Amino acid sequence: MSSEERLHARTLGQAGPRVVFVHGLFGQGKNWTTIAKGLSGDHRVALLDLPNHGHSPWTERVDYVDMADLVATELGSFGEPVTLVGHSMGGKVALQLALRHPELLCALVVVDVAPVEYPVSGGRTDDPDEEASPFAAYIAAMRAMDLDALETREDADAALRAAVPSRMVRSFLLQSLVREGAGGGWRWRVNLELLERDLGELRGFPDPPPGATYDGPVLWIAGADSHYVLPQDRARMDELCPNTRLVRVKNAGHWVHSQQPEVFLQALRRFLDHVER
Repeated sequence: MSSEERLHARTLGQAGPRVVFVHGLFGQGKNWTTIAKGLSGDHRVALLDLPNHGHSPWTERVDYVDMADLVATELGSFGEPVTLVGHSMGGKVALQLALRHPELLCALVVVDVAPVEYPVSGGRTDDPDEEASPFAAYIAAMRAMDLDALETREDADAALRAAVPSRMVRSFLLQSLVREGAGGGWRWRVNLELLERDLGELRGFPDPPPGATYDGPVLWIAGADSHYVLPQDRARMDELCPNTRLVRVKNAGHWVHSQQPEVFLQALRRFLDHVER
C-alpha cells in the first residue's frame, strides 16, 4: 500500500461530533452499519475498511503499527479530534493509535479485546475443553472453497458449515465473498493468504513507545460470555489507559455489537454523552 493510497471510508450523518469505527479480522466497515445508523442523527460517523479487508488496498504484511498509522492519516484529515471505536483486531489498532497519536482522539472505545498477546491455542481459561482459537480454521476453510465451482451463496454457506458451525459467524464471513457483475466469478474481499501467513502478528500487541499512555476517557466493552477480556488483563489496560471504564454485556460473546446491538448502542451513547458534555 503506497503512501498515496487511502483506506476506504463510508460516512453517515451530516452534523455533530465525529465517531470513527474500525472492524475486526475478516470484517468491513459496514459491519458497524446498525450501530452507526443509531448515532447518525446527531453524529458524523465514519466506517473504515482496514488494509486487506473490504474496499481498502492490500499490503505486503500485517502490522498493527502500520495499520494504526494508516487510520491516523484518515483521522488527521478531519481536522478535529474524534471518538475512535475498534472491535477485536480493530480494538488493538485503536489502542496503538491512541498510544502513538493521542492528539487525534477525544475518546476511545475498545470492544472485546485486551492489549495483550493471545495464545495460539486460544485457551485463556483453565477449562481444557475450551475451543481453540478458530481463526486459523476459518481461513483454511475459506481458502479451501472452490470459488469456480460455486453457484450460490447457499453453496458457500454449506461449504463452511463444518469449520464454522455458528450461522452468525458464517454470515459474517460470507459478507466478504462477492460476485463480479451479473453471473461473474466469486472472490474474497479479504487477503486470506496474507492473513493466514501473518496470523501470529494479529495475536500479538506491539510494545508502545516507552512511557506512552492514553489519558483520555476510555470505554472498554466486553462480552460477558467471551474469554477475550479476562480479569488479569485489567492491570495492563489501566497501565496504558488509566481513565478506563469496563462494561460487560450479558448474553454476548466476542461479537458484542452484533449479538446485543441495543445494549451496545445504549452503552456507547451514554459514554458519548459524557465525553461530549
